[in-house]
Amino acid sequence: MIFWVLVSLLTAAVAMALLMPLLRGRPASGIEMRGDIAVYRDQLAEIERDRAAGLIAAEDAERARAEIGRRLIAATDAQAHRTDPDRRPRATKAAQAVIVLLLPVLCLGIYLSEGSPDLPDQPLAARLASPDGDVEVLIARVEAALAVNPADGAGWEVLAPVYARRGRFPDAAEAYRKAIQYLGETPERLTSLAETLIAAAGGQVVPEARQALERSAALSPDDPRTRFYLALGLEQNGQAAAARDAFTKLAASAPVDAPWLPLVRQHLARLGPAGASPSTAATAPGPGEQEIAAAAAMNEEDRQRMIEDMVGGLAARLKARPDDAEGWQRLVRSYMVLGRPEEARSALKEGLARFPADGEAGQALIALAKSLGLSQEGP
Repeated sequence: MIFWVLVSLLTAAVAMALLMPLLRGRPASGIEMRGDIAVYRDQLAEIERDRAAGLIAAEDAERARAEIGRRLIAATDAQAHRTDPDRRPRATKAAQAVIVLLLPVLCLGIYLSEGSPDLPDQPLAARLASPDGDVEVLIARVEAALAVNPADGAGWEVLAPVYARRGRFPDAAEAYRKAIQYLGETPERLTSLAETLIAAAGGQVVPEARQALERSAALSPDDPRTRFYLALGLEQNGQAAAARDAFTKLAASAPVDAPWLPLVRQHLARLGPAGASPSTAATAPGPGEQEIAAAAAMNEEDRQRMIEDMVGGLAARLKARPDDAEGWQRLVRSYMVLGRPEEARSALKEGLARFPADGEAGQALIALAKSLGLSQEGP
């Protein structure tokens, strides 16, 4: 509504600017011109009287008569061609009609044909994904709206992935929980919640993430992302045979050009064939269920310190045993979780130096880096 009011005001302003010159009359009126003519005629008569009385010379009288006659002719000609406001030419009136009536219609027609009057407002999710200004300002506005209306599930669903992209994983997980609470469970919401919880735990499939994945799998059994994280959880819990079977089925159903297929094959290579013992990397030490449960009960500062200690231990172990391809992936992912992209980039380069990009392990590292928005060259 405001848009159309502004358009109307602008059109009216343009029309008035064009009409003003046409509405102005000539500065001299007919009465003024008739008065000038009478004065000139009186002056001619007075000159004749003065010449007859001998008050002026005949030569001077002739010159004065010629000048006054010239002025009289000019005044008479101006009166014949004067234009009063109520006697303007038809062309002027036609121009006024065009400006007043046709100009708004013409502008409206051009806008309807060349503009986009039915274009909808850009959704909030799109503006947050590709903001023109400061994304923190947009986040603050959404947070303020959710503080007033906390039951707005759509608002929580919009905010959750934005939190995740900015590394605010606890906030993202809570936003996904709110979206599920108010909008219901869907495979996408449940798997996104699980993925956020896994990222917050440094790549570990924690119990709450596993439960969300199991509910997602019940709704959509063929979702490859859900299946991958469930298989990863089995592997991390030491269930090598079950993990091998899950990864094998996932690889068999994957398109040949699936970007995540090299990562699945790498897990299968680490687990080895059926009946074989998993490789050293597959049984590498990591946080157990008790440690994970303890971390969940910690405050944010203590949890962050615990994750940093785990990451430091992983980095030291990879220095001693750099042949752990999965370990390099975990280290890159962990540094990104901690908000340390430079160290993640350094770990990526070290991993690719050990596992070149033309092999499956190297391809898996590159695929992980792309999913995290990390490049080898830097931002």
